[in-house]
Amino acid sequence: MGKWDQETALGLKRRARKINRELAELYPYAHAELDFRNPFELLVATVLSAQTTDVRVNAITPALFARFPTPLAMAQAPIMEVEELIRTTGFFRAKAANLLALANRLVDEYDGVVPGSVEALVTLPGVGRKTANVVLGNAFGVPGITVDTHFIRLARRFGWTDSMDPVRIESDVAALFERRDWTMVSHRVVFHGRRICHAKKPACGACPIAHLCPAYGDGEVDPVKAAKLLKYELAPGQEELLAKMLADSAQAAQYRQESQAEDRRDAAETGRTLRTGTGK
Repeated sequence: MGKWDQETALGLKRRARKINRELAELYPYAHAELDFRNPFELLVATVLSAQTTDVRVNAITPALFARFPTPLAMAQAPIMEVEELIRTTGFFRAKAANLLALANRLVDEYDGVVPGSVEALVTLPGVGRKTANVVLGNAFGVPGITVDTHFIRLARRFGWTDSMDPVRIESDVAALFERRDWTMVSHRVVFHGRRICHAKKPACGACPIAHLCPAYGDGEVDPVKAAKLLKYELAPGQEELLAKMLADSAQAAQYRQESQAEDRRDAAETGRTLRTGTGK
C-alpha cells in the first residue's frame, strides 16, 4: 500500500471522509438505482437483484407490479406466473418461492405492511442485512450501510476494511462516518464501483479520487485508455445524459430510467431486425 502503510486510525477516518466528500461532488445525483414507488416494491426489487443487475431488475418489475401490486396480490399469485415474469433475473424459481413466502408473511404477520426495522426485515424469506438496509435507507429514511459486491470491492480497495465478511465490513465502514451519512456513502460508493472502479479493470487513470486510493494502479492508468472504460452517464457519448443529471439531480433517477428504457427499446429493435433479416 506504499504511503498508506503507516496510516493511523484517525488518518484513515479523515481520508475516508474526504473520499466521501469528493464522491459527493462527482455524483451529486447518487440514488438507489432500483426503481420503486413504495417500500413493498423496493423490498421485492432488492430480493430480485441478487446475482443480477439493477438494470435487468428494472426491466421486469413494471410488469410484475402491474400484475401483483400489493403483498396480498402477490401472496395469492400463481407461482408459475411469477416465475415467468422474473425469469430473466436468474434463479427465478427460488426467487419466486421467496417472493410468495415473503408476501404471505407480510399479510399474515404485518397486516400487509413492510416492517421498518432490521430485526423484522431479516426474518422475511430472501431478506438479509443488505436488503434490509436498502429498504430502511431508501424507503424509510433510516441510515444504513448497504454491503453489496461493489461496496465490498471498493471498501477493500480504499483500505476501509480488510474483511470479506459483510457484517464485519458494515461495522468497519460505519465506524468511519457519521450515522446520518451511511445511506449516501453507500450510494456514492456503489455508483463509483459501477461507473469507474470496475471489478476486472478499474479505470484508475480516469478516477478523480485516485490520489486518495491505496489501490491506484490496479487498473488502467493511462487517462485516454481509462476514459474508454467509463460506464453509464460517464461513458463516452453520454455527455447529454450526464449534463441533465448534473443540472437537475432531483430528477436524475427519472433521466436514468428514460435512458435505460431507450436502451431496451433499441436492443429490442436490433433483435427484431436480426430475426427478420431486415438489417441485411
